[in-house]
Amino acid sequence: MKKLMDRIDRFCYTHPRFGIPRLMMYIILGNVLMWLIMQMDTTGKIFALLCYHPTSILHGQIWRLFTWVFIPTNSSILWFAVEMYFYYWVGEALERAWGAGKFTCYYGMGVLLTAIFGLILSFIYSGDAQFAPMSSILITARFLNFSLFFAFATLYSEAQLLFFFVLPVKAKWLGVLDAGFFVYEIITMPFPLNLLPVVAILNYLLFCGGWLFDFFRPAKIQQRKKTVDFKKEAARIRKEQAQKPYRHKCEVCGKTDADYPDLQFRYCSRCQGYHCFCEEHISNHIHFTE
Repeated sequence: MKKLMDRIDRFCYTHPRFGIPRLMMYIILGNVLMWLIMQMDTTGKIFALLCYHPTSILHGQIWRLFTWVFIPTNSSILWFAVEMYFYYWVGEALERAWGAGKFTCYYGMGVLLTAIFGLILSFIYSGDAQFAPMSSILITARFLNFSLFFAFATLYSEAQLLFFFVLPVKAKWLGVLDAGFFVYEIITMPFPLNLLPVVAILNYLLFCGGWLFDFFRPAKIQQRKKTVDFKKEAARIRKEQAQKPYRHKCEVCGKTDADYPDLQFRYCSRCQGYHCFCEEHISNHIHFTE
């Protein structure tokens, strides 16, 4: 998982324009607009046109692959407002920590996995007349949005939040409460739609699993992994360099001293181990942790 996270980080660094800035704000605005429309549309035709419906998608209504993200999951104006504020606040915090590119990857991957999950179920239960209406109602962005808090609690485990705007609680304990909610939904939802929370958790693990496992790993093991034997590492690097047509290669852009003899290369003292970077990326890269 760490390798996947590193590849995503490098992709975002090498493609700084990738991503949708303020993505969560647009998702919230879409939800608010849909909530207002659905309050006026008593016939439910707009909901039926935009909700996730596998059979309609397979018949060419491609917009349903992503419009279900804007379908509100709460009809009460009070709880809807609280949900929208919560989603917006957590989404903005993650975008500030990760950048627009990585946050877009996280949310986009969650949408993609959920859509694929729904299509797979449509093939498996194609003969079940009860599945289609169930999927239209239950396949929403609810669990994807709630999984954002897992990522927030992983990044800011010691941050103190006001539970119900009153009780001060650390983010990691609210993350445990969020996990309890997911377990409850998995137990009580009808099969196979109770796997929908599992899909959201899988998306979270793809991006944050390495950090989560480090959090639960004993401190001594973490310290042992962080300790570097510089003599052995230097010998390993010299042996590798003797087998390569170059001496230095940038970990970000891949430039080498053989291709760019006038380019200066440096080793980062903050990365674990020996990792070389060109002069452009020595101060602009994700630090290696293992």
